[in-house]
Amino acid sequence: MKAAGRACPVTGRMLASRTVNVRLVRKYGFEAAHRLIRVPPEHKCARLHGHSFRVEVSVRGPVDPEAGWFIDYAEIDAAWKPLHQLLDHRYLNEIPGLENPTSELLARFIWERLAGLPGLSRVAIRETCESCCEYEGD
Repeated sequence: MKAAGRACPVTGRMLASRTVNVRLVRKYGFEAAHRLIRVPPEHKCARLHGHSFRVEVSVRGPVDPEAGWFIDYAEIDAAWKPLHQLLDHRYLNEIPGLENPTSELLARFIWERLAGLPGLSRVAIRETCESCCEYEGD
């Protein structure tokens, strides 16, 4: 492909005349316990319980015509690794910023810590097979 002479706003690399835009999704998991502190005492989530959380991290951007990809999945993995160490097999309520660890607030918490990831577009949190919270920034 012939270069169009304009740079990618995310990576600064030169773009091809026909830009291919993609969304990459990487899936992760962690095990953790929590309880919700702002629900009525009789609510089931007021009790201590745990989940096998599933997280999807999505990035969007143009494919570099020379490399043939937007970014290496290893970059997403490297950004996720410290979060996994922080969250896995923990009591989420004890982590500063997650005192009331709803899926909504957990999604934003993860987003804020991945904010330097090129093209970050979505963080999705699954507590169960049937429930998902998707966060796309403020």
